[in-house]
Amino acid sequence: MQVKDIRPIKSALREKYKRMRLDMAPQVKAEKDRQIADRVCRLWQYRQNTVLLTYVSTPIEVDTRALITRALNDGKRVAVPRCVPDTRSMEFYFIDSLDDLEPGAFGVLEPRPDPQKKVTDFSRGLCLVPAFSYDWDGYRLGYGKGYYDRFLSHFEGNIVGICYSECIQPNLPHGRYDRAVELLVTDSFLRRILQNRKRGDRFGR
Repeated sequence: MQVKDIRPIKSALREKYKRMRLDMAPQVKAEKDRQIADRVCRLWQYRQNTVLLTYVSTPIEVDTRALITRALNDGKRVAVPRCVPDTRSMEFYFIDSLDDLEPGAFGVLEPRPDPQKKVTDFSRGLCLVPAFSYDWDGYRLGYGKGYYDRFLSHFEGNIVGICYSECIQPNLPHGRYDRAVELLVTDSFLRRILQNRKRGDRFGR
């Protein structure tokens, strides 16, 4: 679905799904987070990639902290983003544990900017992408800052969206340059995005 000015629509949808998450009972959220993490770890994209790029979750997002610890215990190299000041871009740094994180932009935990741990090769790896909502075509409702839109425009690895099932809707407004994820993982189901098979047929293996 493409419209001329999608900003008001996206803003209203963000409020809707933010409220939905705030109203979710803690025990329900914890169980959904566990189910999503289990599905991610069963993916061949998770098993075959040695690098996991993932955001560090805030309280209203799908939890990634347990997933980060699990991936490190599985022998993965885990990298998380740090927002570059005065820009709309972000850099990824490898971490060895959650202790390597510190409060950063927007109150989100970020890695310390150690030059020796900065990720420079984005040709491979599995990237978990946050969103308020996804639609059936893999397009996301992000947070409105454009950080992931810029990053995904040049990322060459596997792109997986994680989201609660009740935050999925048939269609979301999106711009011409928005990039859809290749696979959607929720607490209830997996959905492969067929349109992305045309780009290298990554799910045909």
